[in-house]
Amino acid sequence: MDIGFIGLGNMGAHMARRLVEAGHKVIVYDVRQEAIGNIAALGAVAARSPKEVADAAETVMVSLPTPDIVLKVATGPDGVIEGKRVRRFVDLSTTGSVMAQRVFKLLAEKNIVQIDAPVSGGVRGAAKGTVAVMASGPRAEVEAVEPALKVIGKFFYIGEKSGAGQTMKLCNNVLSAAATVATSESFVTGVKAGLDPRTMVDVINASSGRSTATEQKFPETVIPRTFNQGFTAGLMLKDVNLFISEAKALGVPVEAIEAVAALLKLTCDELGSDSDITEVIKPIEKRAGVEVRAPKA
Repeated sequence: MDIGFIGLGNMGAHMARRLVEAGHKVIVYDVRQEAIGNIAALGAVAARSPKEVADAAETVMVSLPTPDIVLKVATGPDGVIEGKRVRRFVDLSTTGSVMAQRVFKLLAEKNIVQIDAPVSGGVRGAAKGTVAVMASGPRAEVEAVEPALKVIGKFFYIGEKSGAGQTMKLCNNVLSAAATVATSESFVTGVKAGLDPRTMVDVINASSGRSTATEQKFPETVIPRTFNQGFTAGLMLKDVNLFISEAKALGVPVEAIEAVAALLKLTCDELGSDSDITEVIKPIEKRAGVEVRAPKA
Protein backbone atom coordinates (compact mmCIF):
# COMPACT_ATOMS: atom_id res chain seq x y z
CA MET A 1 0.00 0.00 0.00
CA ASP A 2 1.23 3.53 -0.77
CA ILE A 3 0.97 5.52 2.47
CA GLY A 4 1.81 9.15 3.11
CA PHE A 5 3.08 9.98 6.58
CA ILE A 6 3.41 13.51 7.94
CA GLY A 7 4.94 14.26 11.34
CA LEU A 8 8.06 12.32 12.30
CA GLY A 9 8.41 13.25 15.95
CA ASN A 10 8.85 10.97 18.96
CA MET A 11 5.78 8.92 18.07
CA GLY A 12 5.48 9.46 14.33
CA ALA A 13 9.02 8.39 13.48
CA HIS A 14 8.47 4.98 15.04
CA MET A 15 5.09 4.47 13.39
CA ALA A 16 6.43 5.48 9.98
CA ARG A 17 9.40 3.17 10.46
CA ARG A 18 7.14 0.24 11.25
CA LEU A 19 5.15 0.85 8.06
CA VAL A 20 8.37 0.90 6.02
CA GLU A 21 9.58 -2.30 7.67
CA ALA A 22 6.23 -3.95 6.93
CA GLY A 23 6.82 -3.41 3.21
CA HIS A 24 4.60 -0.42 2.52
CA LYS A 25 5.77 2.37 0.25
CA VAL A 26 5.83 5.31 2.66
CA ILE A 27 6.10 8.92 1.48
CA VAL A 28 7.17 11.11 4.38
CA TYR A 29 7.27 14.79 5.31
CA ASP A 30 8.25 16.75 8.39
CA VAL A 31 9.30 20.35 8.96
CA ARG A 32 12.69 18.99 10.07
CA GLN A 33 14.91 17.71 7.26
CA GLU A 34 16.85 15.53 9.69
CA ALA A 35 13.68 13.64 10.60
CA ILE A 36 12.86 13.06 6.94
CA GLY A 37 16.40 11.87 6.28
CA ASN A 38 16.33 9.36 9.11
CA ILE A 39 13.24 7.60 7.75
CA ALA A 40 14.30 7.96 4.10
CA ALA A 41 17.50 6.12 5.02
CA LEU A 42 15.32 3.15 5.96
CA GLY A 43 13.55 3.14 2.60
CA ALA A 44 10.87 5.82 2.79
CA VAL A 45 10.39 8.38 0.01
CA ALA A 46 11.03 12.01 0.97
CA ALA A 47 8.50 14.71 0.09
CA ARG A 48 8.76 18.50 0.25
CA SER A 49 5.27 19.40 1.52
CA PRO A 50 2.00 17.90 2.76
CA LYS A 51 0.55 18.49 -0.71
CA GLU A 52 3.37 16.52 -2.31
CA VAL A 53 2.65 13.65 0.07
CA ALA A 54 -1.03 13.80 -0.88
CA ASP A 55 -0.12 13.85 -4.57
CA ALA A 56 1.64 10.52 -4.15
CA ALA A 57 -0.62 8.44 -1.87
CA GLU A 58 -4.33 7.67 -1.53
CA THR A 59 -3.94 7.31 2.24
CA VAL A 60 -2.17 10.05 4.22
CA MET A 61 -1.48 9.56 7.93
CA VAL A 62 -0.43 12.37 10.25
CA SER A 63 1.06 12.40 13.75
CA LEU A 64 1.18 16.02 14.86
CA PRO A 65 1.44 17.80 18.23
CA THR A 66 -1.54 20.20 18.33
CA PRO A 67 -5.02 20.61 16.80
CA ASP A 68 -4.11 23.85 15.01
CA ILE A 69 -1.17 22.18 13.28
CA VAL A 70 -3.40 19.30 12.21
CA LEU A 71 -5.88 21.77 10.74
CA LYS A 72 -3.14 23.64 8.87
CA VAL A 73 -1.55 20.49 7.46
CA ALA A 74 -4.91 19.04 6.47
CA THR A 75 -6.66 22.07 5.01
CA GLY A 76 -4.19 24.96 4.74
CA PRO A 77 -2.23 26.23 1.73
CA ASP A 78 -0.05 23.49 0.25
CA GLY A 79 -1.86 21.09 2.58
CA VAL A 80 -3.22 17.61 2.14
CA ILE A 81 -6.53 18.98 0.86
CA GLU A 82 -4.74 20.17 -2.31
CA GLY A 83 -3.32 16.73 -3.13
CA LYS A 84 -4.25 15.10 -6.43
CA ARG A 85 -4.35 11.47 -5.30
CA VAL A 86 -5.36 11.47 -1.64
CA ARG A 87 -8.66 9.80 -0.68
CA ARG A 88 -8.21 9.24 3.07
CA PHE A 89 -6.77 11.42 5.82
CA VAL A 90 -5.91 9.33 8.89
CA ASP A 91 -5.22 11.49 11.95
CA LEU A 92 -3.12 9.67 14.56
CA SER A 93 -2.82 12.88 16.63
CA THR A 94 -4.89 13.97 19.62
CA THR A 95 -7.10 16.88 18.57
CA GLY A 96 -10.41 16.37 20.37
CA SER A 97 -13.71 15.57 18.70
CA VAL A 98 -14.60 19.17 17.80
CA MET A 99 -11.50 19.59 15.63
CA ALA A 100 -11.91 16.09 14.18
CA GLN A 101 -15.42 16.95 13.03
CA ARG A 102 -14.25 20.29 11.61
CA VAL A 103 -11.50 18.63 9.57
CA PHE A 104 -13.93 15.90 8.47
CA LYS A 105 -16.34 18.47 7.01
CA LEU A 106 -13.66 20.53 5.28
CA LEU A 107 -12.02 17.51 3.66
CA ALA A 108 -15.38 16.04 2.65
CA GLU A 109 -15.86 19.05 0.37
CA LYS A 110 -12.94 17.65 -1.68
CA ASN A 111 -14.17 14.04 -1.44
CA ILE A 112 -11.47 13.16 1.07
CA VAL A 113 -12.54 10.99 4.02
CA GLN A 114 -11.12 11.89 7.41
CA ILE A 115 -10.53 8.98 9.82
CA ASP A 116 -9.56 9.88 13.36
CA ALA A 117 -7.28 7.20 14.80
CA PRO A 118 -5.44 8.59 17.85
CA VAL A 119 -2.97 6.28 19.55
CA SER A 120 -2.00 5.68 23.16
CA GLY A 121 0.90 3.80 24.64
CA GLY A 122 3.81 6.21 24.58
CA VAL A 123 7.06 6.27 22.68
CA ARG A 124 7.96 2.75 23.77
CA GLY A 125 4.64 1.45 22.55
CA ALA A 126 5.10 3.23 19.21
CA ALA A 127 8.54 1.64 18.85
CA LYS A 128 7.24 -1.85 19.63
CA GLY A 129 3.95 -1.54 17.74
CA THR A 130 1.89 -2.04 20.89
CA VAL A 131 0.02 1.28 21.06
CA ALA A 132 -3.76 1.21 21.13
CA VAL A 133 -5.16 2.62 17.85
CA MET A 134 -8.68 4.03 18.30
CA ALA A 135 -10.21 4.47 14.87
CA SER A 136 -13.54 6.03 13.97
CA GLY A 137 -15.11 6.96 10.65
CA PRO A 138 -17.00 5.30 7.79
CA ARG A 139 -16.59 1.56 8.31
CA ALA A 140 -15.58 0.69 4.76
CA GLU A 141 -12.90 3.39 4.68
CA VAL A 142 -11.53 2.35 8.06
CA GLU A 143 -11.39 -1.27 6.91
CA ALA A 144 -9.34 -0.18 3.91
CA VAL A 145 -6.56 1.09 6.20
CA GLU A 146 -7.02 -1.40 9.05
CA PRO A 147 -4.12 -3.66 7.94
CA ALA A 148 -1.73 -0.69 8.03
CA LEU A 149 -3.07 0.48 11.39
CA LYS A 150 -2.50 -3.01 12.80
CA VAL A 151 1.18 -2.60 11.90
CA ILE A 152 1.25 0.45 14.15
CA GLY A 153 -0.48 -1.13 17.14
CA LYS A 154 -3.52 -2.89 18.56
CA PHE A 155 -6.52 -1.82 16.49
CA PHE A 156 -9.91 -0.84 17.93
CA TYR A 157 -12.87 0.32 15.86
CA ILE A 158 -14.74 2.88 17.96
CA GLY A 159 -17.62 3.74 15.63
CA GLU A 160 -18.86 5.56 12.55
CA LYS A 161 -19.13 8.98 14.17
CA SER A 162 -16.35 11.40 13.36
CA GLY A 163 -14.51 12.31 16.56
CA ALA A 164 -15.46 9.17 18.51
CA GLY A 165 -11.87 7.95 18.47
CA GLN A 166 -10.74 11.32 19.80
CA THR A 167 -13.20 11.16 22.68
CA MET A 168 -11.96 7.66 23.53
CA LYS A 169 -8.35 8.87 23.52
CA LEU A 170 -9.11 11.82 25.80
CA CYS A 171 -10.97 9.56 28.24
CA ASN A 172 -7.87 7.38 28.40
CA ASN A 173 -5.36 10.19 28.70
CA VAL A 174 -7.04 11.94 31.60
CA LEU A 175 -6.88 8.67 33.55
CA SER A 176 -3.17 8.42 32.77
CA ALA A 177 -2.61 12.04 33.81
CA ALA A 178 -4.66 11.66 36.99
CA ALA A 179 -2.78 8.50 37.96
CA THR A 180 0.57 10.22 37.48
CA VAL A 181 -0.47 13.25 39.53
CA ALA A 182 -2.07 11.21 42.33
CA THR A 183 0.92 8.85 42.46
CA SER A 184 3.23 11.84 42.73
CA GLU A 185 1.36 13.19 45.75
CA SER A 186 1.21 9.71 47.31
CA PHE A 187 4.93 9.02 46.91
CA VAL A 188 6.04 12.44 48.13
CA THR A 189 3.90 11.90 51.23
CA GLY A 190 5.32 8.42 51.80
CA VAL A 191 8.94 9.52 51.34
CA LYS A 192 8.52 12.50 53.67
CA ALA A 193 7.15 10.09 56.28
CA GLY A 194 10.27 7.95 55.90
CA LEU A 195 9.19 5.23 53.46
CA ASP A 196 11.52 3.79 50.81
CA PRO A 197 9.93 4.54 47.39
CA ARG A 198 11.14 1.18 46.07
CA THR A 199 9.19 -0.57 48.82
CA MET A 200 6.19 1.62 48.04
CA VAL A 201 6.34 0.51 44.38
CA ASP A 202 6.45 -3.17 45.35
CA VAL A 203 3.58 -2.90 47.82
CA ILE A 204 1.33 -0.76 45.62
CA ASN A 205 1.88 -2.99 42.57
CA ALA A 206 0.71 -5.95 44.65
CA SER A 207 -2.28 -3.95 45.88
CA SER A 208 -5.29 -2.01 44.62
CA GLY A 209 -3.47 1.27 43.94
CA ARG A 210 -1.38 0.06 41.02
CA SER A 211 -1.43 1.82 37.64
CA THR A 212 0.93 2.44 34.76
CA ALA A 213 2.43 5.17 36.92
CA THR A 214 3.45 2.71 39.64
CA GLU A 215 4.21 -0.15 37.26
CA GLN A 216 6.44 1.78 34.85
CA LYS A 217 6.78 5.56 35.27
CA PHE A 218 7.93 5.65 38.89
CA PRO A 219 10.29 2.65 39.01
CA GLU A 220 11.84 3.43 35.61
CA THR A 221 11.90 7.23 35.37
CA VAL A 222 10.99 8.98 38.64
CA ILE A 223 12.90 7.07 41.31
CA PRO A 224 16.08 6.88 39.12
CA ARG A 225 15.53 10.62 38.39
CA THR A 226 15.88 10.20 34.62
CA PHE A 227 12.50 11.79 33.79
CA ASN A 228 12.59 10.45 30.23
CA GLN A 229 9.12 9.04 29.71
CA GLY A 230 9.07 10.76 26.30
CA PHE A 231 5.79 12.70 26.56
CA THR A 232 5.76 16.33 27.62
CA ALA A 233 3.75 17.95 30.38
CA GLY A 234 2.62 20.57 27.86
CA LEU A 235 1.10 18.00 25.54
CA MET A 236 -0.61 16.24 28.44
CA LEU A 237 -2.02 19.57 29.62
CA LYS A 238 -3.34 20.12 26.09
CA ASP A 239 -5.07 16.72 26.16
CA VAL A 240 -6.51 17.26 29.63
CA ASN A 241 -7.87 20.69 28.66
CA LEU A 242 -9.45 19.18 25.53
CA PHE A 243 -11.15 16.61 27.74
CA ILE A 244 -12.40 19.28 30.14
CA SER A 245 -13.89 21.30 27.27
CA GLU A 246 -15.60 18.26 25.82
CA ALA A 247 -16.92 17.09 29.20
CA LYS A 248 -18.31 20.51 30.06
CA ALA A 249 -20.01 20.74 26.67
CA LEU A 250 -21.74 17.46 27.58
CA GLY A 251 -22.71 18.74 31.03
CA VAL A 252 -20.35 16.45 32.94
CA PRO A 253 -18.74 17.77 36.17
CA VAL A 254 -14.93 17.42 36.13
CA GLU A 255 -13.63 18.83 39.43
CA ALA A 256 -11.03 16.07 39.87
CA ILE A 257 -9.65 16.49 36.37
CA GLU A 258 -9.54 20.28 36.78
CA ALA A 259 -7.26 19.72 39.79
CA VAL A 260 -5.03 17.53 37.59
CA ALA A 261 -4.94 20.30 34.98
CA ALA A 262 -3.94 22.83 37.64
CA LEU A 263 -0.88 20.81 38.66
CA LEU A 264 0.08 20.22 35.04
CA LYS A 265 -0.14 23.96 34.41
CA LEU A 266 2.00 24.63 37.49
CA THR A 267 4.58 22.18 36.14
CA CYS A 268 4.61 23.92 32.75
CA ASP A 269 4.87 27.34 34.38
CA GLU A 270 7.78 26.36 36.63
CA LEU A 271 9.67 23.84 34.46
CA GLY A 272 8.53 24.61 30.93
CA SER A 273 6.03 22.96 28.62
CA ASP A 274 8.73 20.66 27.23
CA SER A 275 9.39 19.11 30.63
CA ASP A 276 8.66 15.39 30.83
CA ILE A 277 5.24 14.36 32.13
CA THR A 278 6.92 12.55 35.03
CA GLU A 279 8.40 15.88 36.20
CA VAL A 280 4.93 16.78 37.45
CA ILE A 281 6.24 15.44 40.77
CA LYS A 282 8.84 18.22 41.08
CA PRO A 283 6.55 21.11 42.14
CA ILE A 284 5.14 18.81 44.84
CA GLU A 285 8.63 17.80 45.98
CA LYS A 286 9.71 21.44 46.04
CA ARG A 287 6.89 22.43 48.36
CA ALA A 288 7.31 19.34 50.56
CA GLY A 289 11.07 19.67 50.80
CA VAL A 290 11.86 16.07 49.77
CA GLU A 291 12.75 14.13 46.63
CA VAL A 292 11.41 10.74 45.65
CA ARG A 293 14.57 8.74 45.05
CA ALA A 294 16.12 5.56 46.35
CA PRO A 295 17.92 6.13 49.69
CA LYS A 296 21.70 6.13 49.52
CA ALA A 297 23.27 2.86 50.60
